[in-house]
Amino acid sequence: MTPPPALLLDTCAIIWLFNGDKLTRQAERAIVDAGLAGGILISPVSGWEIGMLSRPRAGRANPLVFLPDPKTWFRRATARPGVRLAPFCSDIAVDAAFLPEPLHVDAADRLLIATARHLGATIATRDARILAYGEAGHVSVLAC
Repeated sequence: MTPPPALLLDTCAIIWLFNGDKLTRQAERAIVDAGLAGGILISPVSGWEIGMLSRPRAGRANPLVFLPDPKTWFRRATARPGVRLAPFCSDIAVDAAFLPEPLHVDAADRLLIATARHLGATIATRDARILAYGEAGHVSVLAC
C-alpha cells in the first residue's frame, strides 16, 4: 500500500489544528493518515506569517496570541509527532513568482503554493483563493 501524499498545512490550518478548532471530517482523516506516514508538512513561511499575525500593528484591533511566544509556539507545532518542517529553497522562491495566473499577489500564499507544487504535496486550507486555484488544476488542495 502506498503512503498518502504529503499534506502541507497552510498557516491558518496550522493554527486551527494546534488550537483544537474544528476541521472537516475529511481534513481530520487526511491529517491523521499523513501524520502516521510522517507526511504532515509545515513551511518556514508559516513561521513568518505567525510572527506577522502576532505583531501589533495599526489597523488591527488585536494581534493573535501564541503562547508562550510565537517562536516557541511554532517550534512546538513543528516538533509534534508526524510533523516535518517542509524544505524551503531558492527554486521554490523563484517558482512562486512564476505560478500560473491568475493568482493573487499574497506572497506567503504564493510561497506555500509553490512549496506544495515543488514537493508534490496537497495543501490543506480554507483560503477560498487557494481552493479556487486548486479547482483550476494548479495545485492539489484539501478544504479543511
